[in-house]
Amino acid sequence: MAKKTDLKLDEIVNPAALAKALDGFASDNGGSGNSTEVRGKVLAHLKKVMQQGRDRAEEMLYEDGLGRGCAARLSHLQDQIICATYNFALAHVFQAEKLSNAEKLTLTAVGGYGRGTLAPGSDVDLLFILPYKQTPLGEQIAEYILYMLWDLGLKVGHATRTVDECIKLSKTDTTICTSILEVRYLTGNRDLFEELVEAYQSEVVQKIGSQFTQAKLQERDDRHKRMGETRYVVEPNVKDGKGGLRDLQTLFWIGKFQYQVLRRKELIKKGVFTRSEFNLFVKCEDFLWAVRCHLHFLTGKAEERLSFDVQRELAARMSYQSHPGLQDVERFMKHYFLIAKDVGDLTRIFCSALEEQDLKQAPSLTKFFQTLPFSRSVRKIAGINDFVIDNQRINVANADVFKNDPVNLIRIFHLADRYSLEYHPQAMQLIRKSLKLIDRKLRQDVNANKLFMNILTSGNNPELNLRRMNEAGVLGRFLREFGKVVAMMQFNMYHHYTVDEHLIRTVGVLQRIESGEIAKEHPLTSELLPSMKHERKILYITLLLHDIAKGRPQDHSIAGAEVARKLCPRLGFSKEDTALIAWLIQEHLTMSMVAQSRDLSDRKTIEDFSATVHTMRRLKLLLVLTVCDIRAVGPGVWNGWKGQLLRTLYQEAELWITGGFSETNRQSRAENERERLFEALDEWDEADRAKYTNLHYDNYILTVSLKDQIRHAHFVRDADIAGRPLDTMVKTDAFQAITEITILAQDHPRLLAVIAAACSSAGASIDGAHIFTTGDGRALDTILLEREFDADEDELRRARRIGKLIEDVLSGKSYLPEVQAKRPRSGRTPKAFVIEPVVTIDNTLSNRFSVVQVEGLDRPALLSELCEALSDLKLDIRSAHITTFGEKVIDSFYVTDLIGHKIVDTARQTRIKKQLRQKLMPPQPAAAIIKKETKDA
Repeated sequence: MAKKTDLKLDEIVNPAALAKALDGFASDNGGSGNSTEVRGKVLAHLKKVMQQGRDRAEEMLYEDGLGRGCAARLSHLQDQIICATYNFALAHVFQAEKLSNAEKLTLTAVGGYGRGTLAPGSDVDLLFILPYKQTPLGEQIAEYILYMLWDLGLKVGHATRTVDECIKLSKTDTTICTSILEVRYLTGNRDLFEELVEAYQSEVVQKIGSQFTQAKLQERDDRHKRMGETRYVVEPNVKDGKGGLRDLQTLFWIGKFQYQVLRRKELIKKGVFTRSEFNLFVKCEDFLWAVRCHLHFLTGKAEERLSFDVQRELAARMSYQSHPGLQDVERFMKHYFLIAKDVGDLTRIFCSALEEQDLKQAPSLTKFFQTLPFSRSVRKIAGINDFVIDNQRINVANADVFKNDPVNLIRIFHLADRYSLEYHPQAMQLIRKSLKLIDRKLRQDVNANKLFMNILTSGNNPELNLRRMNEAGVLGRFLREFGKVVAMMQFNMYHHYTVDEHLIRTVGVLQRIESGEIAKEHPLTSELLPSMKHERKILYITLLLHDIAKGRPQDHSIAGAEVARKLCPRLGFSKEDTALIAWLIQEHLTMSMVAQSRDLSDRKTIEDFSATVHTMRRLKLLLVLTVCDIRAVGPGVWNGWKGQLLRTLYQEAELWITGGFSETNRQSRAENERERLFEALDEWDEADRAKYTNLHYDNYILTVSLKDQIRHAHFVRDADIAGRPLDTMVKTDAFQAITEITILAQDHPRLLAVIAAACSSAGASIDGAHIFTTGDGRALDTILLEREFDADEDELRRARRIGKLIEDVLSGKSYLPEVQAKRPRSGRTPKAFVIEPVVTIDNTLSNRFSVVQVEGLDRPALLSELCEALSDLKLDIRSAHITTFGEKVIDSFYVTDLIGHKIVDTARQTRIKKQLRQKLMPPQPAAAIIKKETKDA
């Protein structure tokens, strides 16, 4: 941060001019400030000065970019407002300028304000210290000041206490202890302030240092858990998130306790930080303060989360520019995550200093380390001279281990994995100082690459050790292409983590499936993995590299395949395996897209996909890769329904690849499935069984599971017996996180449009639709809804309510426009995004249908509007596949015209595209445009 003399505080507010103006208002009233008129003038002037000061502070933030400087300017502005109010109250409201020090209260700033930094939307925390001989006047002055500040629109946190009360509460309440730790004198009785500082130092700091340190570290850990345990979430909290301002503040709080320092720079003399590490501390703090101040100015409130809605505007305010492959907002967020990573490095350095610092400088640490769950011990590792085990953590034997043998920069992580050790902060600190040793020679070293592959494919915890390598900077230096995606975020709502964090998490998912930890959630993958022992290395390296070319102008799948071709031979892979890895990376999105956006009952879908995959080895590998990729995107992205789609695609492709998917075989399979259904309905008479099994076309018989076919059979029969031409049935599936509503109704072209509209009117989100027509002209449609409630009974009540609404709309009991008008307001909408609408019509994807695919910005009721538009265009929807990637929706409709033909006329195709694009346009312009990226999910 710049020196205080560089902050130009006189441009923010002139204390003398402010005091003169307030005195003038009182002079006009005979020297008294007690009238309502004078109070109003004082308030108006203070508001004007405060707004002018804030405006100037914002301008200066644009000019010099000093984040902490902006916070200091705002704090100075607030100081002058408060002191002027206090002096005005003393002189003109209570006429008490001549009070003795024994009678005067002391006005101090505490908490963040006490540090002399204040964000635009932050609370102003004040502590009024009362003298021992209290008089009513002191409390009256405090009350007057508070009311004035509240009337100015400030959020004021305050307490009124004696020195003894402050000390007593500090010993029992960590929050109060922390706030007083940074107490700062504003005005009033200076002696009383000095008394508090002295008593706090001797009675609190000297006596509860270890207790305070433990409490703050535990508080930090709890806060990280609430925020998601990672600093790499794409909408981070700049104040309380991991790697945010609060982490830096926690370090300084502990430093003030353990080392009795008053200023940050004193930590250098205490040996906690080197000068370069301290400069990094200042750099991180200044950047985070700049982000926070801009965020508060932009939103007009104390917003701490960098949501998508504000990220692009913040990038513009902080002068970031777009580069090929990376938008300005993505470059800004990458800088943010790199800073957050630096904060993590500083935290580890600080903890190392706490542990290793001479206890004479921090005597209270003795008790602190006695409470840790291990005893101090250092022992050798058998056969290893360069590393030791220090308190169950791997540490270096001496400061030259990496200089003497740079391979040790990889070996230390291998040993930590082999012996299940954590990393000593001293070792991590030395690693970061030795990164320049990772050069071309080390990258080409056979032993180093072998050790790295052992770490990557370990059955212990490869995710943890890769993350430690990444945090230390080793992973990005050893695999330079990986270094390019470190801290890189993608500006969309689908990916929850930065690219490097996502890649490391995919490795962790595979290891958890292999170990059986999440085997039940992935039954097919778990069944296949034991037979794929020879492919383990291929799987792990593919997962680590599949998104490694993100942020480039070209398609990341194609560019990633090229990276693999260059990198894998160095890692010990043969030409054949390298080609397979490159193919997997190039096609890593294919299986997911086909499973979620294509009709898996359509022969052409399976033929095309199988022709791409070609071999069972590729199919197995692609399935495992797809499962791990989706699972590692973020919480809630994976569900059992997606798993079922992938299993269906795998099984159908397996038949095609192994020669069991011929048309003759398909007919034979359909006959066998009909026979199974016939036998399962053994309680029915033979005529009814035969009639029902022949009611359905092969498409239904081959696509729907026998269990669901039996359920549908009883549903249809019960409706026929009861004389219900229109009926609904609901089913919940906690494993798939999907709720099904099956509708039996007379078929007509607008049926899906009406059903979708009814579902959206009930606030339900549709994940997919299975549309079948029976031989007697009825529709048996199953709508798949995102599950809303955890408890089945709650979800069933919701589903039945939606089913009843569908029945009422289809039967005419309810008028659809009226129902839609009552639609509940949706939650958060992606205001920061506009997806360029894309509509394609493809007649090559199916032998029987035209496939209309739309891509655009998701919003409530979009599916019903699209279905309605297709119906208006005289198209019959035979299958619908709804896929959502965060804010982006990709919907595919298998359609024909009303006489069952494909849409081949060019003019008609143009008209269809135009009308659907109009439906996809957002109702209002948004802040950003994301261009369509080929094959980028």
